[in-house]
Amino acid sequence: MLADNPLSGVAHFLRGFRLMVQPGVRKWMVIPLLLNILVFAGGIAAGAAGFAELVAWVQTATPGWLDWLAWLLWPLFVVAALLVVFYAFTLVAALVAAPFVGPLAAAVEHHLTGTTPEDGEGGITALATGAVADVGAEVRKLGYFAVRAVPLLLLFVIPVVNVLAPVAWFLFGAWTLSQEYLDAPLGNRGLRFPDQRPVLGQRRWTVLGFGAAAAVATAIPVLNFLVLPAAVAGATSLAVARLPRED
Repeated sequence: MLADNPLSGVAHFLRGFRLMVQPGVRKWMVIPLLLNILVFAGGIAAGAAGFAELVAWVQTATPGWLDWLAWLLWPLFVVAALLVVFYAFTLVAALVAAPFVGPLAAAVEHHLTGTTPEDGEGGITALATGAVADVGAEVRKLGYFAVRAVPLLLLFVIPVVNVLAPVAWFLFGAWTLSQEYLDAPLGNRGLRFPDQRPVLGQRRWTVLGFGAAAAVATAIPVLNFLVLPAAVAGATSLAVARLPRED
């Protein structure tokens, strides 16, 4: 049995950058790539305007007796802000690109195995007819993530505890991003989102390592433009190699 460890997940994420430009795959990654660029470029432009106000609010909300911790709190705050903001951009990009990631995952699986999953067949016609369902499923998935994100966001405003908030948020973001990207290849197998979690649990550390790599890449300017198609391709590689089929 293949080892279940975070480094394996990181390796599959990095492999996605190579897979997304392979013959037969390239044409399916163009639209997700362009949509991801548009969402991140627009989001960064809008977010930059409000960042100064956010910094001012945190300064007033931090008790004076914690001033001696400023050297630690401010780097953590900046990292946390980047993680939260770019995580939000990633989920918006996934929502917009939802109809296009299934065919991309199917193309990658065909490249890796020579076969195409049944739910990934059909090309443009199937893409058009399934677009509404894909977006609806993505909205429900985002609702699932949001309900669990709110308690973690509250940690950022609790003195002392907020020192640990960036770590908690990173782990949460890593797991949910892995769920987001693995949804495409597992969905092509006919597994709906609620049915995927037990499958992911069989390779918990590999999946977490994959999500952690995606979270780090998402917070790196310019590289984050490429993350969506690369992560879908890498997730398909992980699913093919390490997540057993139930059929």
